[in-house]
Amino acid sequence: MVVFPFCKINLGLNITSKRTDGYHNIETCFVPVCSLSDILEIVPSKTFAFAQTGINIESCQQDNLVVKAYQLLQKKYDIPPVKIHLHKCIPTGAGLGGGSADAAQTIVLLNQLFDLKLTQQDMQSLANQLGSDCAFFIEGNSAIGRGRGNELTKIDIPQLAGKYLLLVKPDVHVSTAMAYSGCRPHKSEIALEDILQGSIKNWKDNLVNDFEQTVFPIYPVLNSIKQLMYQNGALYASMSGSGATVYGIFEQIPPKINFGDTCFCHSTKI
Repeated sequence: MVVFPFCKINLGLNITSKRTDGYHNIETCFVPVCSLSDILEIVPSKTFAFAQTGINIESCQQDNLVVKAYQLLQKKYDIPPVKIHLHKCIPTGAGLGGGSADAAQTIVLLNQLFDLKLTQQDMQSLANQLGSDCAFFIEGNSAIGRGRGNELTKIDIPQLAGKYLLLVKPDVHVSTAMAYSGCRPHKSEIALEDILQGSIKNWKDNLVNDFEQTVFPIYPVLNSIKQLMYQNGALYASMSGSGATVYGIFEQIPPKINFGDTCFCHSTKI
């Protein structure tokens, strides 16, 4: 069986408070980007096997979230061995949630493959054990994420219909721990839902990713990419998650912009 784990962008990301468990409470809007996806195949096997191709992941097999997702279900439901092949197309360390998407879709695929009869809520509960934004990728509809990002509320954003999205990731890797280290938790004066229901042209003044204040001074190329998008007609531009991808939302097909030869670029209609 094969699935295509898709990525996401964050519309706004406000760090609201520090938790007693060491994590932070956030408020953000997850929006799926289905045109950019990995490829995940899982088939029954006599012995467990995992292979990864495509974009290289600099980590050992036991640290891969796909393997951890299988181990979680194997321990809980005693499922038999499988052979897993993950082909990476979503850049890593990009703030696009590729690893979380892979883990979530592993749960979905194993549920189908072995007829575990897990509900969406069951699968989201399992996904929460693997990562803060994993639960979003179980269903994948646009949603407000609160708490660690795992408390989801569906939201419709009709203004995005028919718009174009440009993703740009330079050859840098942003540490999530570093991104959090310079942020001061605070609560936004305007509710995220209210901002998102307004005109996209007004998002520039109200829709903020708090990580930019820490990440941009260290990686000024990210701010340069954001400003280039605005200079070339973006209605809104922002960093996604803790970076290092910057995206722009355009009314029409984005113009050709020279971001440099080492940048990963992906353009799609929303």
